[in-house]
Amino acid sequence: QVQLVESGGGLVQVGDSLRLSCAASGGTISGYAMGWFRQATGKEREFVSAIGWSGVQTFYADSVKGRFTISRDNAKKMVYLQMNSLKPEDTAVYFCAAGLYYDEAAPRVAAGYDYWGQGTPVTVSA
Repeated sequence: QVQLVESGGGLVQVGDSLRLSCAASGGTISGYAMGWFRQATGKEREFVSAIGWSGVQTFYADSVKGRFTISRDNAKKMVYLQMNSLKPEDTAVYFCAAGLYYDEAAPRVAAGYDYWGQGTPVTVSA
């Protein structure tokens, strides 16, 4: 059982940066793919980024490619999402997720993950 807690969200202006953190507890995250998803008000949850268990493989939604960077520190049981050049359309609640995949897979769909955090809100004002 893995528990996930996100932090680092907040209110920023267009063009600003934020770094989201996801702290895992209850066990190692080695062997777990980790993903970031977001959900804006009135919209479905959407994929943002994912990283394979070793950190070698990373994946991004087209909307954030080149602006966001996902990383992980398995020893610290932490996953990060560095968000640069933020836009109003990045406004959403951001969720961290974990799924057990030993083969470097990192799903881009929510159904591929077993554990979720409670989310951290990000608001980008114009």
